[in-house]
Amino acid sequence: MAAHLGLSEADFLATYAHQIDGKWSLRETKGTQGWDCVFLTRDRDGLAGCRLYRARPVQCRTWPFWPELLKSPEAWRAAKRETPCPGMDAGPLIPVEEIVRRLESQRG
Repeated sequence: MAAHLGLSEADFLATYAHQIDGKWSLRETKGTQGWDCVFLTRDRDGLAGCRLYRARPVQCRTWPFWPELLKSPEAWRAAKRETPCPGMDAGPLIPVEEIVRRLESQRG
């Protein structure tokens, strides 16, 4: 992400991150729908986008396919309602095997 922004790692961390329990986390800003990642953008309808889409971290690349959101249809609907994402329920259904393959390739 730092390289994508043309920053050194130290400058990136100083500007866009902070430590929580000794681990680096991206800063968040208070928005109309709660706390958002510093790189999250929202349109007038609240739909989310990312300023660093091509350089986003694994956590962002795998959302909304997080275990807690896949545990039930209700959890999925709540995430869609609370964190509007234009890609949720859009496009072709991706088989679970493909999702797992993509997750594993991201973990590298």
